[in-house]
Amino acid sequence: MSNIEDLRAEREKKVQLLQEQGINPYPATSNITYKVEQVLAEFDALEADAKPVTVGGRIMAFREHGAIAFMDIQDGTGKIQAFCSKEALGEERFDMLLKTMSTADFIEVTGTAYITKRGTQAILVKEWKVLGKALQSIPTEHFGIKDEDERYRKRYLDLLLNSQQRDMFVKKAQFWDVTRDFMKRHGFLEVETPTLEVTTGGAEAQPFVTYHNDFDMQVYMRISIGELWQKHLMAGGFDKTFEIGRAYRNEGSSPEHLQEFTNCEFYMAYADYTDGMKMVRELYIEIAQKVFGTTKFEARGHTFDLADEWTEIDYVSEIQKQAGIDIITATEADMKTKLSELGVSYEGENRERLTDTLWKYCRKNIAGPAFLINHPKLVAPLAKARPDGDTVEMFQPIIAGSEVGRGYSELNDPIDQRERFEVQQRLLEAGDEEAMMPDWEFVEMLEHGMPPTCGFGFGERLFAFLMGQTLRETQLFPLMRPKPDDTQQTE
Repeated sequence: MSNIEDLRAEREKKVQLLQEQGINPYPATSNITYKVEQVLAEFDALEADAKPVTVGGRIMAFREHGAIAFMDIQDGTGKIQAFCSKEALGEERFDMLLKTMSTADFIEVTGTAYITKRGTQAILVKEWKVLGKALQSIPTEHFGIKDEDERYRKRYLDLLLNSQQRDMFVKKAQFWDVTRDFMKRHGFLEVETPTLEVTTGGAEAQPFVTYHNDFDMQVYMRISIGELWQKHLMAGGFDKTFEIGRAYRNEGSSPEHLQEFTNCEFYMAYADYTDGMKMVRELYIEIAQKVFGTTKFEARGHTFDLADEWTEIDYVSEIQKQAGIDIITATEADMKTKLSELGVSYEGENRERLTDTLWKYCRKNIAGPAFLINHPKLVAPLAKARPDGDTVEMFQPIIAGSEVGRGYSELNDPIDQRERFEVQQRLLEAGDEEAMMPDWEFVEMLEHGMPPTCGFGFGERLFAFLMGQTLRETQLFPLMRPKPDDTQQTE
């Protein structure tokens, strides 16, 4: 047998030994009275009073030295040493501990606060109870798991061994808590909108397709967080709404893109994109201060301070400045030539895709914080047009060379909206899989009337940027390909 199989067999024998002694290796209850952090915080008082405490957790290290043994016990709040001696436990209980317990097992210990000879804060163990036997060992905390795929597949071990990883996901929860609190404090109603849709409105992306058996029809996983639905709510008399939820896009992966992610979208009636820009700047600064304790960051080779003034960058002018081409007057052939000159590859040959590729070439040089404004109408089918007729009232926060949000004065002219959907329909028919699916029922809603509205959406990409991590790294359980030899069985 391999070394791993030998270790497993040894642990199975320990399970059997416990059972032979009438001890359940996997009990349903525990008698824990203190979390580790509580013991450490109140240690001096607990030691002075000799007050018994019971803590539980996973054994991270187990060291035996004759008539004494040391265990490092870790729960979700911290780690503490358990000092075990034959004198304090009695010979029978001490020997049973050594014979049956191992690193990775879950245990509870009862005892008093105690300072070891080396000055370590510990618990002098008077009694113990198994809470769960582990049949496999865990990597050492020092070495951890170095292979990235293995870390994602066994995220539970990654989190167990890496406190910084655990702290990051606590911060991520705080990120959405702060966002939710901000929205509610500003009078927004939290809503839920469908994740299964007949048409994928609100963004330009390739959707996941599934089938609704009861209705006998094809449906799509949503690619935005209820954008069109929330605008239905504006027409229905709600003035401020928001939703935080999952979106799905059947596209490629990159450090900034995944197929499944969390976004927040909000909509406020009787407001335009300038109102949205003020609110977004305030929101981002509050997230930075409350979650990270600073407004200054480094990411993707850029440094930026969210508390600085946010400059406004004109979409057309910036491309003209960096790439030397006017995307309003240039032909598609001109754009292709320019992209070739710049050494930039592109997918899709219609005007919208070429325009977007030119912008992506330019954005990587912008540290921010900034707002990108005045986008061409073609790249924003749901935004209100500016008086020039070629651009729209749209804004995107830019930090570290990338967009971290999108908002605009929502288009509420049903005639204009129908015409733009017709353009998107032609793009779809021409093979552009990322073009927006027209939603004619949305147009009908606009014909009944929708107030002037500002809408904005952003997602966990912002969190990843502020953490200085890839989007994949900041997801607890990113999608992985199954291992070819995964059998789900252990022989």
